[in-house]
Amino acid sequence: MRLENKVAVITGAASGMGKASAILFAKEGAKVVVSDLRQDTAQLTVDEIEAAGGTAIALAVDVTREEDIQHMIDTAISTYGTVDILVNNAGIMDNFVPAEDLTDELWSRIFDINTTSVMRSTRKVLPVFKAKSSGVIINIASNGGLNGSRAGAAYTASKHAVVGFTRNVGFQYATLGIRCNAIAPGAVKTNINTSITAPNPFGQQQAMLGMGLNPKIGEPEEVAAAALFLASDEASFINGTVLVADGGWSAY
Repeated sequence: MRLENKVAVITGAASGMGKASAILFAKEGAKVVVSDLRQDTAQLTVDEIEAAGGTAIALAVDVTREEDIQHMIDTAISTYGTVDILVNNAGIMDNFVPAEDLTDELWSRIFDINTTSVMRSTRKVLPVFKAKSSGVIINIASNGGLNGSRAGAAYTASKHAVVGFTRNVGFQYATLGIRCNAIAPGAVKTNINTSITAPNPFGQQQAMLGMGLNPKIGEPEEVAAAALFLASDEASFINGTVLVADGGWSAY
């Protein structure tokens, strides 16, 4: 019970790595706020948690809306009294669009979901964490946030921004009892590929050049285990860094 009596808020928790993290965190004793774009799909994760004896609530949250993020954290506090752990997991792909074909609309949408939401939810929980001198933030970045062509230009830039934001927050708030780390998953079996609706042929071709070097496709539960470690006291000396979870793909 590594997270006993902790309250965790997880975005994008109706599927994939977010769902696996919500289920694992609850199993380890946390009370979990399961947020996702749709209430009904978030509730399915809650149902699974409750069937196993855990505690959770479902919230419909559009992470591009400031008011939804405010409501998410406020509801966690009004329901469970506080927030101890924030996992910024929600994200989408960008159809492998290269720089010359980028539109302002695509750039803004990718950054709104993948990056600005991370800033807004972090901004909202920091006063809570500061008041009690403790708190953990885990941002799901990507191999694309450490390398140049695992996706299109907007996704790559958005995840690099998440990495930079993570390191900034981790260092600046370290002496206040707050830790902020990121996980950079490689290829993982999740439904994020459903956000790839019309892949750009050139961009996809360039992004796929390195796929033959990938030794393993990961399971969501493997990334959830990394998130659990970072959320727990076992990672008390780990802060402001990025944990790569890619089966060795980026080691080549």
